[in-house]
Amino acid sequence: MKQFVRRFLERPGSIDLTSFERTVAASRAHEERLRALPELPEPRVDDPAAFCALLREAADRSLGLRPYDVQLVGTLALLSGNVAEMATGEGKTLSGAMAAAGYALQGRRVHVISVNDYLARRDAEWMGPLYDALGVTVGWIDQNSTPDERREAYARDVTYGSVSEIGFDVLRDRLRTGVAELVVPEPQVALVDEADSVLVDEARVPLVLAGAADPGDAVPEMAALVRQLVKGYHYEIDDQARNVHLTPRGIDTVENALGVELYDTPGTLAEVSLALHAHALLTKDVDYIVRDGRVHLINPSRGRVALLQRWPDGLQAAVEAKEALPASETGEILDSITVQGLITRYPVKCGMTGTAVAVGEQLREFYGLEVAVVPPNRPLVRADEPDRLFEHALERDRALADEIAEAHATGRPVLIGTLDVAESERLALTLAGRGLECVVLNAKNDAEEASIIAAAGERGAITVSTQMAGRGTDIRLGEGVDALGGLYVIGSGRHAASRLDDQLRGRAGRQGDPGGSVFFVSGEDDLIARYVADEYTGGVPSQRLVAHAQRVAEGVNMEIHRNTWRYTRLLERQREEVLERRDKVLRGRTASEALAAAAPERWAEVLESLGSGTGTGADGGGSGAGTGADGADGGGSGAGADRRDGSDRTGEGGTGAGPGAEGAADVLHEAARQIVLFHLDRCWAEHLAYLGEVREGIHLRVLGRANPIDEFHKEAVGAYRRMLAEVESRSVAAFEAAEITADGLDLEGAGLKRPTATWTYLVQDNPFGTELERITSRLARGSRRR
Repeated sequence: MKQFVRRFLERPGSIDLTSFERTVAASRAHEERLRALPELPEPRVDDPAAFCALLREAADRSLGLRPYDVQLVGTLALLSGNVAEMATGEGKTLSGAMAAAGYALQGRRVHVISVNDYLARRDAEWMGPLYDALGVTVGWIDQNSTPDERREAYARDVTYGSVSEIGFDVLRDRLRTGVAELVVPEPQVALVDEADSVLVDEARVPLVLAGAADPGDAVPEMAALVRQLVKGYHYEIDDQARNVHLTPRGIDTVENALGVELYDTPGTLAEVSLALHAHALLTKDVDYIVRDGRVHLINPSRGRVALLQRWPDGLQAAVEAKEALPASETGEILDSITVQGLITRYPVKCGMTGTAVAVGEQLREFYGLEVAVVPPNRPLVRADEPDRLFEHALERDRALADEIAEAHATGRPVLIGTLDVAESERLALTLAGRGLECVVLNAKNDAEEASIIAAAGERGAITVSTQMAGRGTDIRLGEGVDALGGLYVIGSGRHAASRLDDQLRGRAGRQGDPGGSVFFVSGEDDLIARYVADEYTGGVPSQRLVAHAQRVAEGVNMEIHRNTWRYTRLLERQREEVLERRDKVLRGRTASEALAAAAPERWAEVLESLGSGTGTGADGGGSGAGTGADGADGGGSGAGADRRDGSDRTGEGGTGAGPGAEGAADVLHEAARQIVLFHLDRCWAEHLAYLGEVREGIHLRVLGRANPIDEFHKEAVGAYRRMLAEVESRSVAAFEAAEITADGLDLEGAGLKRPTATWTYLVQDNPFGTELERITSRLARGSRRR
């Protein structure tokens, strides 16, 4: 009935599974015949029922895993281009592998995209025997893979990789200057594991390729200055803890210390603003950790270290100054891509997760994906208790420790999900004070997460985990744990998204196992303080208020995602056009045609100068004495450039001094290609930087009652047209001035030197607004004060 209502209302999760279930039922007619065969027959993907039977038999023989009917239903949902919602422990990894094999056997290249390197490698190796049994090749990449290893992995039928690694490979390919250097093939099928995490949580975080790195420029003195300021006296934080501002006393204190009029020196104002934000709003072991002498951001949705992730607007350097660390390198952005832009490149998209319905609207709006809710193989018997509600965090924490101790006394394993690193470590100390040993899994020891979380179901185990660290690893119950009620999951507070709570609950009760869950919530929790502070009047918060706070938080995050896409949608279209142009230049002779048409005299001049020497036969083709492939017409030796690959050919003909006509044309074509590619890439980087500045200040146009997104689009369209014209004019000017010899074009001498190194990172959307918005806010307060 629930499914019928969802379909009637066209709500997410309304995909009808009837046809998939009928196909799986029909597959049973093939099973006895397949079991009797000594070897598996060639897969037939044109017969879905027979193919399902083959998948089941192949998995059984190769992995010792015989897929349940619901796993095959999930596979068919994936092969139909949907996101399959399957509960924790229901075998998503196997369903995904069977679907990936199905796509590969249709002749499509498949990328299985995960949230991290560990899962990519684990699943590729784990499912490897199944792929072998079906005649499908599989590979994987991680952050340590070399370019050659990446090419080899991408050449396989199925490639596993994290979303960031695949995205960075795409970005690096956009700066290649030779076809042979390319790593990533044309996208065909994206099968996304943990789809809600990848497609929603990561969607606001652009992947960035940068070059020409320089040290950051935060001023350590600013960090020391703001450290002396007192909250409530020198500065105040807004109700949602998203912004901080100096009070009049704070302004006087800072101005006296620096000897400046703060609002007359915007640069100093920006430095103070960033230092104050780093000091007051970013907390060590909550928002970031310090490890190996570096600041590492913590992913707010998973509690793991966010590898290669940085804050923009100088905030990264400000935090480093706060922690007395040397400023890390910064650099010019050469290109970037959002996760949404990356995934939408694939003509075919599908995914799987345990919590898809909750983000179904976003999956539909941003990716055109529908959700198919696959029922569990066995009914869920987990007991989910109502929240335990408290007025103060202190009494909540005391009751939480009591609950853990009581459960542990029976031998029942307990998994506690905390909201941040600091909280997990405080709880561990509290439990240690009661003589209770626990294992802590947080961003500081995330490398061991799989082994830690896998043991969380053992008798007497107490595991403290930040948010959903360890997701993707099954928790199997130890001996005798069933009789104790199974794994007991306790949340130390509600997350900003209800599906994160559901993910935590889902650690218990896998495959019909017993289990239980409960959340402890206080009126001082960040969720309530940030999202419903105006409605909370004190006392024990109601369950209705907590649920309302989550809905508000989910609405805010949805709007952030939507707003990010509004700004980047046009940019993605422009990027597609630029990449199409670039590919034509890279693979063909578009650059030569353009420069020959724009500067015909210079083209003829260079061509004549290159082709006037003696050549060697067919490859050289010049006016020299040596002709023919074997140089039979002359004596001595001569050399000319091969017209295909630029390698030298030695003939037996006369002595040559130049590449010959055809060789000269090749040299000139390659020079033209390098010139146009350089300026196309250079102008695109400048275009990105300019639009970044436009977006920083576009909100000021609201004062004139203009729509900021409309204004941004107007600026972006005009800037794009100017960029294309600039590419042409710069390319022609460079060609006119360049010295092109038989050895080719001296890129450095022609001013076309590219960055000696590039590096990659992710930009965390700044939770405090743009720097200009922050400075404008301070200026407004300062003018009112004066």
